[in-house]
Amino acid sequence: MSADGAALARRLRDGDLSAAPAVLNLLESSAPDDREQAAELSSELAPAGLGGEAPGHVIGVTGPPGAGKSTMLSALLAGWRARGATVAILAVDPSSRSSGGALLGDRARISFDPGDDGVLIRSTAAGERLGGLARASAAAAHALAAAFDVVVIETVGVGQAETDVAEVADTVLVVVQPGAGDVLQFLKSGIMEVPDVLVVTKADLGQLATRTRRDLAAALRSLGVASTPVLEVSSLPPTQGVDELIDALEAHRAGIDVPARRLRARRARALKEFVAEHGERGLRAIGGGAAAQALLSEQDPGAEVPALIERLERALG
Repeated sequence: MSADGAALARRLRDGDLSAAPAVLNLLESSAPDDREQAAELSSELAPAGLGGEAPGHVIGVTGPPGAGKSTMLSALLAGWRARGATVAILAVDPSSRSSGGALLGDRARISFDPGDDGVLIRSTAAGERLGGLARASAAAAHALAAAFDVVVIETVGVGQAETDVAEVADTVLVVVQPGAGDVLQFLKSGIMEVPDVLVVTKADLGQLATRTRRDLAAALRSLGVASTPVLEVSSLPPTQGVDELIDALEAHRAGIDVPARRLRARRARALKEFVAEHGERGLRAIGGGAAAQALLSEQDPGAEVPALIERLERALG
């Protein structure tokens, strides 16, 4: 029997965090009945259904593999809970080619109290998009933001992750380890154009971490984005810089127009998913990118991504 998407949405709107696992199961299911209920859930939790944007802070965490993202998240999680914030973490892992499931176990990577009802940690598969986000991950993040104070998407940190996460998160945190190589490599990869906050892990290494932070700050200045915070954090007890990092994340969100950022992100994701499904030929059939943007701009600003994709598909005739 398929889950009731509308009922699950109501539970999240009412702050019932215990509904979250069932919500994630529904959004990840490929069964036809579940897809229908997932669409109902997404519609109920879209800005049009909520009467405004979901209140939770959606944070994307990305960076090169081995940079210490999960260890840092363990420290951040403890810091958020100490401040009374409820937290959901979606750890997007490489997918198993045989099963399609997530290869890495979330509980083995992020430390948390399994008896804490204010915390949800879930591994989700990246699917066929190496380093990218499965469609369900984006939908899940914004659904959970209706109930949790903080929703984190931790990506694989390679391939398409950096651009995908920027289209989902209110705040993008890029994590780099000390001595990670020439800063120019980050510039060439485009990763330095993405972060809203940048953090160097393993600050306990001292001068190596400080030198990396200075190099990154200089690289950001060369791009004309010197206002982007660059911090050092040590996630090992006694932790260092964690509270400052939380403050920087909160300050970023307080300084942006969240509804406008999310609206742009929804339209960008809808166009990307449309092209992924119908190709450049489909895009040309509706008049090209400018025509697609015009169609999207005519839609209710509170419409979710599936409704926006549907509008583009109707234009195909």
